[in-house]
Amino acid sequence: MRLSQGMSALFILASASGGTAQDLHTPPTPEISDPGPAGTRISDGRIYANYFPAAGAGPHPAILLLSGSEGGLGSLTKNMATALAGEGFSVLQLCYFGCPGLPQKLVGVPLETFSDALGWMRRQQDIDGARIGILGGSKGAEAALLAASRDMRLKAVVATQPTSVVWPGIAYTREMHPGWLEHGKPLAYLPYARHGGETNIFAQYRNALADVGRHPGAQIPVERIKAKIMLVCGEADSLWPSCPMADQIQERLAAHSRPIAVVLKYPDAGHEVFGLPIDPSSPHYQHLGSLGGTPAGIAAAHADAWPKVVAFFRQELSP
Repeated sequence: MRLSQGMSALFILASASGGTAQDLHTPPTPEISDPGPAGTRISDGRIYANYFPAAGAGPHPAILLLSGSEGGLGSLTKNMATALAGEGFSVLQLCYFGCPGLPQKLVGVPLETFSDALGWMRRQQDIDGARIGILGGSKGAEAALLAASRDMRLKAVVATQPTSVVWPGIAYTREMHPGWLEHGKPLAYLPYARHGGETNIFAQYRNALADVGRHPGAQIPVERIKAKIMLVCGEADSLWPSCPMADQIQERLAAHSRPIAVVLKYPDAGHEVFGLPIDPSSPHYQHLGSLGGTPAGIAAAHADAWPKVVAFFRQELSP
C-alpha cells in the first residue's frame, strides 16, 4: 500500500501496533524513481535529486520539494513535482537520505544538504534565484522549516503535516539519535515520551510536547523565517498532532511579533492530508485513512488544499 504522502512502513506499523518510532527491525528500502523524459537526475556532491524545469522561457520561480520519512525520491512526490512544473515552477525534488552518497537512515542528515540544493538552484539560468520556495510534508516539513529558518533568501514555505519542534531521527533502534547535523554538530531534539502510559506513537509525540519547556533548544525557531508561511494539517491526524503543532508555530510567531502563517485545517483528514487531488474511482482511494481521517475527508482536503498551495506559491513567488 502506498500513501498519498509516501509515508514509510515505519510509521504505518508503529501506528497500528502501538510500537515506538524506534523499535522496528529493518528499514524499508527507499524508492528512487527515475525522473523520466520530463526531468533530469542531478548528482552533485550532497545533491541527489530529480530536476523538473518549467516549460518556456525563463527565468522561472522555483520550488525545492522534500518528501517525508520514506526518504529516497518517491514516485508520489515526483508526481507532485511534475504537476508543479506544469504550473510554471521549476522543481528540484531533493533526496536527503536513502540515496547514493547520502545517509541511509534519517539520522545525522546535514542541514547543509538543503543549503547546497538551494545554491544549486540559484545557479541555474532558467531559475530566478530571488523567487524560490520550499515545500515539505511531515519530516520534510520539519526539514523545510529548519532550512527556512537558516536561509533568509527563501520567499515562501509550505509545511504540510507540520511540526513545531525537532524530533529524534529514525534509526530503527530503541535508542534515540539526532536526525540533523549543523556544521557537523547534532541539532537538539525533543525526546519521545516514554513515561509508561504511551500505547502508540501518537501518544509518544503528544505527551512529549508537554515537556517541551524542558527542551527549549528543540523548538524550531520559526520567528527567524523571513518567507511567508503556509501550514496544512489534518485534525484527525493519528501519527502526530500536526494541527496542535501548527497552533504552536502560530503562537511562537505571534510571541515574536512576526506575521502569522496561513493555516489550512481539515477536520476529517489525517496525516495524509496533502497531495494531488484523488479520483474516488482510484484503487488507492479505499486505502486512505490509515493514519487518521476518512477517504472522503482526505480526498476533500487534497481537492481543496492543492490549488490553494499552488496559488500561495504563485503569489509569493511573483516578480
